[in-house]
Amino acid sequence: MIKISVVIPAIINFIILYLILRHFFFKPVMNVLESREKSIGDNINKAKEEAEKAELLRKENEKLIKEAKEEGKKITEKQKQKAEKLYQDILAEANKEAQLSMERANIEIEREREKARNELKKEVVDLAVMLSAKALEESIDENKHKQLINDFISKVGI
Repeated sequence: MIKISVVIPAIINFIILYLILRHFFFKPVMNVLESREKSIGDNINKAKEEAEKAELLRKENEKLIKEAKEEGKKITEKQKQKAEKLYQDILAEANKEAQLSMERANIEIEREREKARNELKKEVVDLAVMLSAKALEESIDENKHKQLINDFISKVGI
């Protein structure tokens, strides 16, 4: 059996306790919970913003790295071209020097050849004069004899 005299004061006590707890406990707890919820929401939003910033920075860094690689390739290619041009210039200069040396050597050879021909002609003329003089016992003068021999040599082609 339920005694009404006990139940009614218990219900009244429960309602009073509920109102006191609601006023002094539930509102501050709700305020703290709302504040905490707002703080967590703000932190989540900040984290999202930071993540977006980090993503933008990552993309920008990737772009900068790509540009740096491309610039490095361009610089490398320029240096290769410069080196190739320098190589070609050096090679052309060496070929030019070699050609000049060959030309000088050919000119020197031709001079020596001409000098040897002239000496040979002179010796042949002197020898012919000497032989002719002995053969004729000096009946023709030496200048006349040299002229005859030079004519003979030019016709023969020595």
